Amino acid sequence: EHTGPSVGGSRLLPGVPLERIVAFGAEDDPTKFNMAHMGLRLAQRANGVSLLHGRVSREMFNELWSGFDPAEVPIGSITNGVHAPTWAAPQWMQLGRELIGSVDLSSLSEPETWQRLQEVDPGHLWWIRSQLRETLIDDVRARIRRSWLERGAADAELGWIATAFDPGVLTIGFARRVPTYKRLTLMLRDPDRLTKLLLDNERPIQLIVAGKSHPADEGGKALIQQIVRFADREDVRHRIAFLPDYDMSMARKLYHGCDVWLNNPLRPLEACGTSGMKSALNGGLNLSIRDGWWDEWYDGENGWEIPTADGLTDETRRDDLEAAALYDLLERAVAPKFYDRDDKDVPTRWVEMVRHTLQVLGPKVLASRMVRDYTQKYYLPAAQALRQVIEPGQSAAGEYAVPFGAARELAEYRRRVTQAWPRIMITDVDSYGLPDTPLLGAELTLTAQVQLAGLRPDEVVVQAVLGRVDTGDALVDPATVPMDHTGTAESGNEIFTATTPLPFAGSVGYTVRVLP
Repeated sequence: EHTGPSVGGSRLLPGVPLERIVAFGAEDDPTKFNMAHMGLRLAQRANGVSLLHGRVSREMFNELWSGFDPAEVPIGSITNGVHAPTWAAPQWMQLGRELIGSVDLSSLSEPETWQRLQEVDPGHLWWIRSQLRETLIDDVRARIRRSWLERGAADAELGWIATAFDPGVLTIGFARRVPTYKRLTLMLRDPDRLTKLLLDNERPIQLIVAGKSHPADEGGKALIQQIVRFADREDVRHRIAFLPDYDMSMARKLYHGCDVWLNNPLRPLEACGTSGMKSALNGGLNLSIRDGWWDEWYDGENGWEIPTADGLTDETRRDDLEAAALYDLLERAVAPKFYDRDDKDVPTRWVEMVRHTLQVLGPKVLASRMVRDYTQKYYLPAAQALRQVIEPGQSAAGEYAVPFGAARELAEYRRRVTQAWPRIMITDVDSYGLPDTPLLGAELTLTAQVQLAGLRPDEVVVQAVLGRVDTGDALVDPATVPMDHTGTAESGNEIFTATTPLPFAGSVGYTVRVLP
């Protein structure tokens, strides 16, 4: 609330003009205050929660750093992680203690620890997976019974539940919030084909779906109703179920017991997604669109990639294509590998994927890895920057220390740069050294004269930006080369020079820019 003249500031930030506060959240629409823009303008550092999310964010917020290529936008990424003691089944935690030889599991953050799984017999890994699946099936049957009773069914009508779901059948889980982009009902695009997969005589699958929509999300509620209607069909209700009242207790059993974790968001709208990580911690194999964390950590042996039709603007056509790809994977890759057994009834190829998933993804998906990454890449540099800024300086006469001297110097530098910047000019750029047909590795020398409007050469950074030239004369995949101060021209302009080998052959374009 603003109750006085703008120079008086707001009640929240006394002394800061209201116009200054509003400017932090400015965007193209002057009637909107953009909280994300405010956060990025005020933050010392920013990050996405997966590599892909970082890349999408750099493109999304490129406008806040006009004149810079999206790759140069200062938004990094730290991929999310999950807490193993919360989400890993007790059987896996006990196996970890046995392999480590200690109750102290702090070494789980080290990849070498997970390699000890190589010592475990495939039959034992399969026994753990089968035990967890059986526990899940018992829980699912109890929840199905409770759900039908709550909907008015008589107990005498529910005898079929005793044999619903089979502890020996390939079990696929899909559980999460239900916003539209997560596409809860993609699996229902072709009901006949899904029914065939569920009821296959030799290689059936069973689907456990759980979720919760926001109370005000009518679209999410409608998606859940579609799933429930299909799951209530008498011919498939023993192979597919929607479990209401999704919570952490239910989620844990699903992560523990499902053989496959299904994830089919509309790429690239998933920032990270951690449900598949929790499944992987329990030896579950991911079957997912390459979005969020799966885009960077899928390696071809820890699950399956559902192909995407990113270029299509027709969402209906895109959903049809991606659903068909999902059915194909289930029919031709996932189910055959699960049911391919040795003479001990162990699916050895499947178990090796389970082992590989635990070994490779185990140390990566941990929250401890995430915290370490944040500490090393963000928190420590931020703390170091703070210490530098609060260092005391000297008074003008050098007689006594001035609190926050470095901050005062930075503020003074910023004031001088702000005043000078409109008058800074690149007055001349020359190039030489290239052959008529530029070749990879050929040396290009650029010289620029810059009018600095009173700033010193060491107070600015001058860069050459090189790239291929597209049909619109824009630079494609630009590379940045620093230019050194090499002298002062008779005009008083400062001279900056750079010599660099070309990173590509063919048509090349360049420009020069000045940064504070």
